[in-house]
Amino acid sequence: MNSAGTVELNGNLWFTRETSKFLGSDRIALLEKIDELGSITRAAKAVGISYKTAWEIVNQINNLAAVPLVDRATGGKGGGGASLTVTGREVLEQFRVVQEEHGKFLKNLDMRLGDTNNLYQFLRRISMKVSARNVFSGTVTSIAKGAVNAEVTLGLKGATAITAVVTNGAITNLGLQEGMSAYAIVKASSVVIGTDLAEAKLSTRNQLTGTIAKLVEGPVSCEVDLELPGGTTISAVITDGSAKRLGLKVGGTATALFKASSVILGVS
Repeated sequence: MNSAGTVELNGNLWFTRETSKFLGSDRIALLEKIDELGSITRAAKAVGISYKTAWEIVNQINNLAAVPLVDRATGGKGGGGASLTVTGREVLEQFRVVQEEHGKFLKNLDMRLGDTNNLYQFLRRISMKVSARNVFSGTVTSIAKGAVNAEVTLGLKGATAITAVVTNGAITNLGLQEGMSAYAIVKASSVVIGTDLAEAKLSTRNQLTGTIAKLVEGPVSCEVDLELPGGTTISAVITDGSAKRLGLKVGGTATALFKASSVILGVS
């Protein structure tokens, strides 16, 4: 299977949670460098990716893991320090064991398979990626159907919940039922950031309060990452003027607000 033009069998090992892949060899390499260097900035440079990409990877890993694997200390020179949690280090060790056995499996399989070109073309066609910044894994805790639409509540880590309004037809097509796993997808541009809302009365169904973990300021827009209880991170894109007017600072408290109709639900 090594002749020119022939597809050689290879594979990447991924850890998954509730059918969503969140940890592979590339991300393991990033986690190893974070553990070694104590900094997301230095770890990103060591593995050859941007700081922004590394931060987003850490967000996704922590969002989809049962408990956060990376503990971040926000603020300070270089964006603060970072280290692996006890669970994060356990996952590293487990991954190395599984990776070794996975390599043996692929070597044996490569010897038994014939031409894999047709398989490669098929997998390439069915692969797709979601462009939305916020993708959350959770459990359907309630479904309230109306005449046309239904209100679905998805429970996340840390007692956080997201509510979505979708059509009854979508409920049927997705086969949604209470207790099953599902995904909530929210565009960063659909998220509004507010502060000092303790006494405010708002019609927006989803109001998630947390700590500002990251701010990326630009001439027009500002990216805001808000870390919620339990380690889930939600990202928002607001105007730079709004960020300054609200006095947003890393380590401060803010609330992410978005309509239930802005939430897209998905299942595996």
